[in-house]
Amino acid sequence: MRALDFVKAVALATAMAAPLGAAAQGMFAPAITVNGSAVTNYELDQRAKLLAAFNAPGDPAQEARTQLVEEKLKLQELTRAGMQLTDEGLESAMADFAQRANQPLDAFLAQLASQGIARETLRDFVKVNVSWRDYIRRRYNAQINVTEAEIDAALARTGGPDSVEVLLSEIIIPAPPPRAAAAMARAEAISKLRSTAAFEAEARAVSALPSREQGGRLEWRALSDFPAGLHGLFLSLEPGEVSQPIPITNGVALFQLRDIREAPQAPAEIAEIEYAQFAIPGAGTAEALAEAQRVRGAVDTCDDLYGVAKGLPKDRLVRNAVAPAALPRDLGLELARLDPNEASWNLTQNGALLFTMLCARTPAAAEGSDRDAVRNQLVGQKLAARADILLEELRAQARIAP
Repeated sequence: MRALDFVKAVALATAMAAPLGAAAQGMFAPAITVNGSAVTNYELDQRAKLLAAFNAPGDPAQEARTQLVEEKLKLQELTRAGMQLTDEGLESAMADFAQRANQPLDAFLAQLASQGIARETLRDFVKVNVSWRDYIRRRYNAQINVTEAEIDAALARTGGPDSVEVLLSEIIIPAPPPRAAAAMARAEAISKLRSTAAFEAEARAVSALPSREQGGRLEWRALSDFPAGLHGLFLSLEPGEVSQPIPITNGVALFQLRDIREAPQAPAEIAEIEYAQFAIPGAGTAEALAEAQRVRGAVDTCDDLYGVAKGLPKDRLVRNAVAPAALPRDLGLELARLDPNEASWNLTQNGALLFTMLCARTPAAAEGSDRDAVRNQLVGQKLAARADILLEELRAQARIAP
């Protein structure tokens, strides 16, 4: 090649490569600085993709910006405090995060990679949040005091779940294993909402329950109708506040407290719940739904289900009477919505739609409330409030540009 031709070739190659190099440099250029520490365009793009993969509410680009600025502030505070998560601790935390989606970590990362999300993006997301949670506990836990009076107030002042009614809104997000990660992430984002209108919009968009048509709104229910493990959680909520995600079989539940009151007449504590379930093959099909509606029209009580099941295999109809604590959480939540002789068909099992009917609730003498559960909920609530205050202080003192 002649010298002149060689020079031209190099010049052409350089000209062709220049736009690509500029684009690459642009991706890793600082988009925001927080006390001189950069958040790059690449980080913003990756976090937006992560939020989109999790179906998080809101604009992914705007939420990515907010989260990454907050995380820079948290990291700087963690560095000042000498807090650092070990490599083993980080790997364990990532595995725990994936496990909440019912997936091993490798499979979870592969699913994210298929959507253009790097392992480091999840790593950074988990690292900051786990480290911050531990830091807040270490910094403030000794300062948190929950008095017996506060527990009494949380137990609604007159003796626990038997004398309390709650006005809730509900969401259950379907979470079969392939979609479990996205469902959990969506639920965690919804749990941060404080607006009833926003919660109702999410219920209409993602809830699998018939109540989605009313924005997830339920009528007043006795607290004792719900599984005992949720009493402390509901009592720790302020009106408008949303519970943390509650894992159930193939789903994630959330509740927003709209109001709480003393029961006009306190019901007795429930000692035993009797229910019946009739299995209808073909869960998810129009035929199964039509059969469930036919059964509902044919029965008035649980006893009538024996006529529906006549001549069918015995395992198609199950009738049990158990203590509330012995109920699986998803079944306990379903029965809590029902009055005696009411039925629903929201649950499935082994490919069958479960026509579920509440037969009776048997009362018992009150035995008191789980004060330790309420105490733990109040401690968590106070720690979260301290964390919010600290983050606002760090933001107020920070130099954030642009």
